[in-house]
Amino acid sequence: MSGSLDGIRVVEFAHIMAGPVCGLMLADMGADVIKVERLPGGDGTRGFVPPDVDGESAAFMMLNRGKRGVALDLRSEEGRSAARRLVAGADVVLENFRVGTMERMGLGWDVLHESNPRLVYGQITGFGRTGPLASQGGFDLIAQGYSGLQSVTGEGPGRPPVKVGAPVTDITAGILMAFGVVSALFERERTGRGQRVDTSLLEAGITQTFWQSAIALASGVSPGPLGSAHPLSAPYQAFRTSDGYINVGASNQATWRRLTGALEAPEIGEDERFVTNAARLTNLDVLVAELEPRFLAKPSDVWLEILAGAGVPAGPIASVGEMLEHPQTLAREMVVETEHTRLGTVRSLGTPLKMSGGGVRDVTERDRVARDEGQPDAATRRGAPMLGEHTRVVLAEAGLSPGEIDALVSGGHATAG
Repeated sequence: MSGSLDGIRVVEFAHIMAGPVCGLMLADMGADVIKVERLPGGDGTRGFVPPDVDGESAAFMMLNRGKRGVALDLRSEEGRSAARRLVAGADVVLENFRVGTMERMGLGWDVLHESNPRLVYGQITGFGRTGPLASQGGFDLIAQGYSGLQSVTGEGPGRPPVKVGAPVTDITAGILMAFGVVSALFERERTGRGQRVDTSLLEAGITQTFWQSAIALASGVSPGPLGSAHPLSAPYQAFRTSDGYINVGASNQATWRRLTGALEAPEIGEDERFVTNAARLTNLDVLVAELEPRFLAKPSDVWLEILAGAGVPAGPIASVGEMLEHPQTLAREMVVETEHTRLGTVRSLGTPLKMSGGGVRDVTERDRVARDEGQPDAATRRGAPMLGEHTRVVLAEAGLSPGEIDALVSGGHATAG
């Protein structure tokens, strides 16, 4: 039940979302991720309630499954000293504080790299560690505005600004950092030395604007919001049916022809205003006005069956609850069960990566067999830690004696579950 990153120890000082997303992905790949939470209170997501499961934050449990938990008072020298001993033998450190925070605690890149030259140091900030905005804190909403995402999200010109519903810059920054960390670990195999990996919520948001930036760089004109429509292809958007909405993706000439056939409207396909993709984009409002009455004639399920038969990409607009129960979601094991120390079985999102060589620790058949045979569960089967749940065992692994650990706990510099 090994993962691709088995043997890699990650110490995660990160909090809330971007850094913990990275830690979650590394844990899914088999890394031993040790989450260090600051006292008092621990990770801020522990307070993101509701929703909760019997008092435990659903948000915290979602992002921190598969990790071991240590709780230290990093304001005290005793807590910081324990943290330095913890990272001395680590392969990776993750943090997403404001620029300078880790340095003030004596846990910055320069200090840790000097004592551990093989260390890979992953740093996520709001705007990057360089540049005029480097000192500003980072929040997804603010980053969406700075990155241009909010300017292209929403119903259309003249409407209020709308952010992407999901915290996309936080999540993307975490994914980018996981890629950067693994790349740095790979390079370390050649050079023997670690390095600092630096990304930000701003850059994560900018990365999401490939199509819109292509338009702006080529034309000098910044595109605006189009609702569900696409800036480079039409028709590629949601259409109202007699009982709801469906998404239709006639994204090239072949699917456009199939769509007009499925609508039994060949005259639309021959209309010179719509005969090419460029023409359809130029006349998008007119095109939508022509198509909408046809879609309103039948319910969503009927249209999805017709369009599937015609080879036109289409799909429903599912609620999150519907998505979680969809057979395809379940077949891809994107909903998994984890074992929480206090709550027992808790459902969570699974890993989006599946590897033929077994490099991902996932809820696979081999895990089920191992469970049935009484073997330990894979990393993704471990639920999120209670505050300080693994403090004693992890600090002991770092070389602290039982007496030293007792002194930390009794002095209020650590919490042990």
